[in-house]
Amino acid sequence: MKLSSRILIALAACYPKEGNIMKFIRWIVIVHAAAALLVSGCASKSSVDTAPLEKGFASAEPANKTAADKAVSAIKAGDYPGATAELQKLAAQAKLTPEQQQAVKDTLAALQKQLSDVAAKATKDAGKAASDLQKSLPKP
Repeated sequence: MKLSSRILIALAACYPKEGNIMKFIRWIVIVHAAAALLVSGCASKSSVDTAPLEKGFASAEPANKTAADKAVSAIKAGDYPGATAELQKLAAQAKLTPEQQQAVKDTLAALQKQLSDVAAKATKDAGKAASDLQKSLPKP
């Protein structure tokens, strides 16, 4: 049995009276709206500029270029933790030019800012959803 089905069954048991059905339906709508907000917020287009990284590693050694390409692909796919790990490995390479080092440093800083922005937005949305949920539940 899926988790969502179990949750619905448990919630239905909490609202056995007919008068509470509207409250139950409202609660379900709020939960789905909150989930949709979180998913849409996480799936937004990347605002991390990868052009300096791509330019800096266009003529790099094959191993470094491959690592940079993996990081760019991860950024464009929204996999910021994966991109950060790849860039940290790349930054540890001693054979990077100053331009490449700066491109890696700038991209890592942009990734960290994007991650903190996404986390702040998710926290705000979750707080609003919890507040809306409390307002919609019946008073004891």
